[in-house]
Amino acid sequence: MIRLLEPVWLLTLLPVLALVGMYIVAQQRRRGAAVRFANTALLSQLVPKTAPWRRHVPPALLAVALMVVSIGLAKPALDTEEPNERATIIIALDVSLSMMADDVEPTRLEAAQVAAADFVADLPEEYNVGLVSYAGHASVTVSPTRDHSQVITAINGLQLAEATAIGEAIYASLNAIQQAPPDESGELPPSHILLMSDGAQTVGRDWAEAALVAAEARVPVSTVSFGTEMGAIDLDGQMVPVPPDLETLGEIANMTGGSAYAAASMEELRSVYEDMGSSVGYQTVVQEIWRWFMAIAGLLVMGAVSLGLLWGSRIT
Repeated sequence: MIRLLEPVWLLTLLPVLALVGMYIVAQQRRRGAAVRFANTALLSQLVPKTAPWRRHVPPALLAVALMVVSIGLAKPALDTEEPNERATIIIALDVSLSMMADDVEPTRLEAAQVAAADFVADLPEEYNVGLVSYAGHASVTVSPTRDHSQVITAINGLQLAEATAIGEAIYASLNAIQQAPPDESGELPPSHILLMSDGAQTVGRDWAEAALVAAEARVPVSTVSFGTEMGAIDLDGQMVPVPPDLETLGEIANMTGGSAYAAASMEELRSVYEDMGSSVGYQTVVQEIWRWFMAIAGLLVMGAVSLGLLWGSRIT
């Protein structure tokens, strides 16, 4: 989609439109003077027998050229997507007991492990990938590394634990980002946290404060609420509902500039990870195209001059 970087220059269209209006008025007066010519027979012999529309083409081309110049001055640009050469991706996986619910076959945890492992396998080799697992507390299971097989092995070895500390997961992920190797300039590469949870926070520091810290660090947190509203687990013979907390995860994504997703099956989770891969693997680059507008304006001017000389030895 084309957007204008300096739209104030569109004001230069006003004098162009004024010139067009003056030309139209002048043509109407010229037509009236011709009608009042005393000898119409002589007038028909003096005026060349050419299509009347021809004399309007050169000035019309000039007017369009000036309009294109005005738009060019406003610096039109396109937002293009280019692949990131380097990035740090932290995957934060919820391993609380609610992940043993079987509303997603075979269980939430096993489905999440398969989808996350596939996601890591598809990331560019240049990316640093880290893994944070969290339940009652959060820990950096794998520091950011280009050895993606190490991350996949760790994902497949995750074990369940009690409670859910979403805020702690964000803090641990931010700490993991600091462990990523810097790029050639000595700075940390762009970072993104992918946080998946299937329930509400029950322990740990406030998730909202953690989200603010991530936002201040300019680290987007994209969230996935996993599971269905009908999910439940058996605790000591009692079925306990474990629905995903869509509201909290959506707010975290909104506060940090990430994206919020919901998945209720392994297939949906895979689709979510595919979408995440396209969003974190590319960056938006502004490509200015005003030079094309100036080139078009130049061609229009040359066309106006050429047609003016060809049809009437004049431009207007």
